[in-house]
Amino acid sequence: MFTHKDIECRTIFVINCMEKRNLRVSNGELLLEEVKEDGNVTLTKMPFQKILMLFIVGHITITTPLIEKCKKFNVALVVVNFNLRPVFYWADSAEANYILRKKQYSLDKNDISIAKILVKNKIENQIGLLKKTRMKDELTVETISSLSRIHNIIDLQDDYNKLMGIEGLVSKKFFSAYYQKNNWIARRPRVKCDPINSTLDIGYTILFNYIECFVRMFGFDIYAGVYHRLWFKRKSLICDLMEPFRCVIDNAVRTAFNKKQCSEKDFKNEKGEWRLKYEKNKDYTKLFYDALMPYKTEVFKYIQSYYRCFMQSKPVECYPNFKMK
Repeated sequence: MFTHKDIECRTIFVINCMEKRNLRVSNGELLLEEVKEDGNVTLTKMPFQKILMLFIVGHITITTPLIEKCKKFNVALVVVNFNLRPVFYWADSAEANYILRKKQYSLDKNDISIAKILVKNKIENQIGLLKKTRMKDELTVETISSLSRIHNIIDLQDDYNKLMGIEGLVSKKFFSAYYQKNNWIARRPRVKCDPINSTLDIGYTILFNYIECFVRMFGFDIYAGVYHRLWFKRKSLICDLMEPFRCVIDNAVRTAFNKKQCSEKDFKNEKGEWRLKYEKNKDYTKLFYDALMPYKTEVFKYIQSYYRCFMQSKPVECYPNFKMK
């Protein structure tokens, strides 16, 4: 399994293949090239000993020598499409982690102690986003105060359904205040009732795929969550662990609409559903790609810390906390 030394000495190498790129092994090193008509140009090269994870976005050819090198130096190899949906995943260290999965399956379904940590972290970041707006209107001030009071009573909850209800209430209050200048009506997941809801759906989907890539590195059963319950084909653990990071998407969407990087013109309304125009897919993918990639180390360390706490049955106070920059 990956150690603290791995994090300090090795890097998560993200390769953006939205443009024409080529990966190959030369003299024991990884070479990244830009494909041009008059010949390939080397952009960078790196020894495999320095790579913790190869995170490839887009279409690329993976050769046998590349896979052999990744296996030899225990480099996790992840290929995702332009929506950051995993296409290919390989990590030797996660293949036999049956002890971790046994712990997941034996967790009492009525134990919501870890779930409360995730919800509290999410609320903390929502409060942080509201404060960063520096808005002093009555709605924003009241929402910050309300969320703070609710945050303080999360630890007192012992019923799963009540915790779910509290989280839903907090989200409703947060969205109403945070997007109040963007013609906000309500959060309606997957309904695509307006451009902002559709954009949030796109961003959360990309975040979901991004988190999944890191979680798989440790050998978790991604269908066994601690907050989101088992449901056919739902990757409940990914739904859990993306909660503290939703703030990254929330901030990116608000900023993009305020700066006119996203607008209603980017969508077409089909029978009441606002769907992104095909030619805009690349722009919106890049928007969220640029928002998430600066946090790649924080995401990895968070999931690594979560893994260690879960495996060692540590008190909930020891579980990681993500704070947006």
